[in-house]
This record gives sequence, structure tokens and C-alpha cells, in this order.
Amino acid sequence: MIGLRRRATPRDHRVVHLVAGRCLDYPSAELVTTLPSMRDALAEQGDSAAATGLTSLVAYLGGTDLPELQQAYVDTFDLSRKHALYLSYWTDGDTRRRGEVLGRFKTAYRSSGAVVDTHGELPDYLPMVLEFAARVDPEAGVALLQEYRASLELLRIALQEKKSAYAAAVVAVCATLPGESPPDRAAVMEMVGLSGPHPTESVGLEPYDPRLLPLQTASSFEPTGARP
Repeated sequence: MIGLRRRATPRDHRVVHLVAGRCLDYPSAELVTTLPSMRDALAEQGDSAAATGLTSLVAYLGGTDLPELQQAYVDTFDLSRKHALYLSYWTDGDTRRRGEVLGRFKTAYRSSGAVVDTHGELPDYLPMVLEFAARVDPEAGVALLQEYRASLELLRIALQEKKSAYAAAVVAVCATLPGESPPDRAAVMEMVGLSGPHPTESVGLEPYDPRLLPLQTASSFEPTGARP
């Protein structure tokens, strides 16, 4: 866990973004050991709605046996595309245009002066985007999250319908973005004019990959020094 407590301020969403990203990644023994520092960092955010909601997920992760956590995670994210953690999947599905979209994520990372190791993940993997927003370039990271606000809201709704504890992480992230969350899918679609993902067309793309590798073991981003 990076030095969050020294850098955090009540208005600084980096803490929420990093903790949410870590909680949304595959549960590991290392994650469990960092939960107390996550809890303390969130407590320093005061009465932030985003931090308060996320604290409940941290408590759930800390109070559940690791094998049970891992099985629940697999059931939620690996076995169903209804809870895809890949932001552009919700808007572009497995279509030709998604390849171009994924390239834009990579460009955003590189333009911020970081060497990116995706650990085998697609660059729109939500925990990776959240780490980018927290550790590398908050402005560019938040811009990506806002651009894919519809994806976040659809994921939030799907997790809430499942009554998943992981919904709290996505609710927290949405709470750091401008405006209220839409109440239902119809409102999300109306807000951005989406018709939803089209997963049947899969030309020229890597397949949907359920391997969710922990970010706790190695950061995806290493600084290169000065910005280009």
C-alpha cells in the first residue's frame, strides 16, 4: 500500500480510487494484510460519502475467510459478463471499434509519463484505471472515469441487483464524480444515448479474459521521470 495517509485530504479522491481499485481486484493474502491501512486511510477522509460507503466493503473483506472471498469474487466477476470490470465492454462490447478504444487507454497512460505493465489485463480494467487515477495522473484518470461513467453506473446497478458487497466500491467511485448517479438502466441509457454492449461481434480483439491478476503484488505503473 502506498503512503496514502500522508498525502490524503478530505477532498482528495486518490484514497477512494486506490482503495476501491484494490478491493475490486482478486482477493489475495496480501490484500488482507493491507486492509487495516486502507481502513485508516478512509477514516482520515472524514464524513466523505464515498469513503464511508467503501469502509463497509473493507470491513466485509476483513471479516471473511480468504477462500470464501475468492470464491465469491470468481462467482461475481469471472463467471458472468453481467459484472464485467472492463469499462469499454459496456459501451463497445467485443466489436471492431473496441480495439481503437483500448488503444486510447494505453495512450492516456503513456502520455502521463508512466511505463505500463498491464499484468496480462486489458487497459480498461477498472482496478487498473483506478490505480492510474490514484497514483499517476489524477486529472487524466478522473477524465477516463467520467468518460466511462455510463459503464460504471451499469456495473453499479448490476452489482446492487446481485446484492453484492462489491457494489460499495463502484458506488464509492461514482460518488467521486460530478452529478448524481442515475436511478436505473433506462436513465443511464438516456443520459448517454447507449444501446448497451454487443458481445456477439468479436473481430480483431483479444477475447474476454477472466484472469484477474492482483495489483497488490506489483503496480501496473512505474514512473519514467519527467513528463514527455
